Amino acid sequence: MKILVQKFGGTSLSSVEARAHVIEHIQDALKQQFKLVVVVSAMGRKGEPYATDTLLDWIHNNGNQLPPREQDMLLCCGELISAATLCSLLRAHHIAATVLTGAQAGIITNDNFGNAQIVSVQPRRILDLLDQGNVVIVAGFQGQTSNQDFTTLGRGGSDTSATALGVALHAEFIDIFTDVDGILTADPRIVKEARPLSQVSYMEICNMAHNGAKVIHPRAVEVAMSGNVPVRVRSTFSKSLGTLVTHPSAIVPDTDCIGDRVITGIANFANLTQVQVFAAEGIYDLQLTVFKAMAKHHISVDFINVNPSGVTYTVFDDEATRTEAILGELGYQPVLMSNCAKVSIIGGGMNGVPGIMAHIVEALTEEDIQILQSADSNTTIWVLVQGSDMATAIRALHKKFQLHL
Repeated sequence: MKILVQKFGGTSLSSVEARAHVIEHIQDALKQQFKLVVVVSAMGRKGEPYATDTLLDWIHNNGNQLPPREQDMLLCCGELISAATLCSLLRAHHIAATVLTGAQAGIITNDNFGNAQIVSVQPRRILDLLDQGNVVIVAGFQGQTSNQDFTTLGRGGSDTSATALGVALHAEFIDIFTDVDGILTADPRIVKEARPLSQVSYMEICNMAHNGAKVIHPRAVEVAMSGNVPVRVRSTFSKSLGTLVTHPSAIVPDTDCIGDRVITGIANFANLTQVQVFAAEGIYDLQLTVFKAMAKHHISVDFINVNPSGVTYTVFDDEATRTEAILGELGYQPVLMSNCAKVSIIGGGMNGVPGIMAHIVEALTEEDIQILQSADSNTTIWVLVQGSDMATAIRALHKKFQLHL
């Protein structure tokens, strides 16, 4: 079969107008002779009736004592409502359609309720329904354990549902529909000159997603990469093919050719606190003690620099007070700087190219922006700056690397 998986997010289903666009995309795919699997998220965002965050608020306002297993049972409802709604609309347009829960679609997970990991996908029922001429609508974000309990896949779970099904079905493409026209070189709310990218590699978009770009969840990209199934990030509200995410060897040379493009884009994370802990002379176990304490108290750490005199790392701003108290109990006097931001410069072509860091420092120095901390990998350079400098830093770097061209 020539199979296409389409995934529509909450904003793509939240209004009559948006759902009309969804129907058009489905009709277009059928005209291209695709066998079609459509994965849906819960409709809308927080505050709207069926959104996941609205259901979480409902629990909070009604006892706030629901166990994780039972909470997952409730959270699965939002996607089921979306799936049933879309099924009714398709049938009204004389398109044969059938709804499956994540479990019925064959998504088997572990029992980590609230953030379950997919163990296997058994899509036999989907294939049978496709063979019968149905559009198969699958409730995203959910699966089931080997004991047949409902589970949810955590944030970005519908993206993961779509890519896992795409890999299991050997799909031609996985189309992730959002409210933006593909992947851009930077956040367009910060950089008005940000432009859409026609093609990126799996690794580049993974790094962009891990570092703050919210178009697609990094776990979903990793799943697609494992099966080498190309992903297209598209807008629900246009006919554009958006951004193709694939293996570098499959990218067609053009102005966005991986070989010619050193820097792909810039991502950012705000609301971080830098933590510096200094070791007394002759004390060599500080690093172990600090990070064991953070792990024990379930505080996520990032942007870690370790040296003989101590450690520097970041936590989210809302964990800063607790972090300071924990370190104080251990006898340390940490230095904290809140309201910081991590700016990530990402590019599959930067490895081995001299001068990248010099350009970064030059761009920020010209704007009198202090670099508080830095780190690098083969495809990413990170700098920590004060939160008040974040937008200026992103615009300066975007201009320095000519990403607007």
